[in-house]
Amino acid sequence: MSRFLKIILLSSTLIFIAVISILSFFKSQEQKRTTLAAIDSTMATTGKTICEKEIYISGNDTLPYRLFIPERMDPRKKYPLLLFLHGAAQRGNDNESQLSDIPYLLKDSAGRKDYPCYILVPQCPLNKRWVEVNWGDSSEVMPNEISISEKLTVKLLGDLERKLNVDSSRLYLVGLSMGGFGVWDLICRYPEKFAAAVPICGGGDERQAKKIIQVPIWAFHGGLDYVVKPCRSINMANAVNAAGGNAKLTIYPKEYHAGWNAAFADPELFKWIFAQRKK
Repeated sequence: MSRFLKIILLSSTLIFIAVISILSFFKSQEQKRTTLAAIDSTMATTGKTICEKEIYISGNDTLPYRLFIPERMDPRKKYPLLLFLHGAAQRGNDNESQLSDIPYLLKDSAGRKDYPCYILVPQCPLNKRWVEVNWGDSSEVMPNEISISEKLTVKLLGDLERKLNVDSSRLYLVGLSMGGFGVWDLICRYPEKFAAAVPICGGGDERQAKKIIQVPIWAFHGGLDYVVKPCRSINMANAVNAAGGNAKLTIYPKEYHAGWNAAFADPELFKWIFAQRKK
């Protein structure tokens, strides 16, 4: 075989391999895009909770997340979605740590039957915050720009609303500690989006309170919290109510920073959350 023919054969082989690789890449991307859309039909009535490790990609930015699916889902129905924002200790990229503080009632099979819903649990990167503010301060000024982690979370939430059987009138937001700051920040930026918000051991900018008077809020804080001052929740709830809203507030006098344990142990909390619906 001449050298010229060998070059032609090698080139043809390389082109063939490249074409196959490109087709395989686009096929895998298409499969990834359609996975969430197919969950409702392919996994309905299985009785299993889907919580695979996923990564949301937007441009050059990525966001690890987990998604719980309603048990024994009826594909003809729409289900509420609860967005859970974890605390600072669960930051990273392992896509596991952020699950540690999810209320047991929402992970337990019995609770999942009582409150069938999607649960979206994104993970904030190790060197980032849901809101770029100092948690130890007595007050804050809401940053002009939304953080990249929150921005990606909102975009992911929008994608899931389009792809899954999500009841957009029942989007719930729960966050603790660093995530509690995220709850206050997100409802101030998107007050029309969420049917209920539960910020725990967090804080926000009281000057934004008038924006969220229509949002059902139940805030919690440990009275002995020395990491995030209890006044952060107290002042936000008072500001919302002074502006004409109706923010509930529960202070646990003997609890320190982990006040979410007491909050999540209260069955009335989940009854209240899932009873809320956007008007």
